Amino acid sequence: MTRNKTRRWSQEVSRTSKALDLESGVFSWDDPKRIARSLKRSAEKSERRKASPFASAMSMLNFYINRAGSTLPSAQREVLEKAKDELRALYGKPRRDSR
Repeated sequence: MTRNKTRRWSQEVSRTSKALDLESGVFSWDDPKRIARSLKRSAEKSERRKASPFASAMSMLNFYINRAGSTLPSAQREVLEKAKDELRALYGKPRRDSR
């Protein structure tokens, strides 16, 4: 395996996930509500997921944030963190305390 393939395995997981079929570029959008709605649609539509729709959507969002690490611009990280709260609201889950 080449170094480039080793470093980009998370991109491959995001693109070919067996759990959710994500809209193209969903994690690059600048509207947290739109991101959350898209993840919710994807999770509820998926017949391959093993967990609940909420857990699957939140897991995919966390996976992306964690794997992007320091390469994720702080403004986009903030949008994605707000998308978590929006996703919780869509599923009627309590919001987390301040981070």
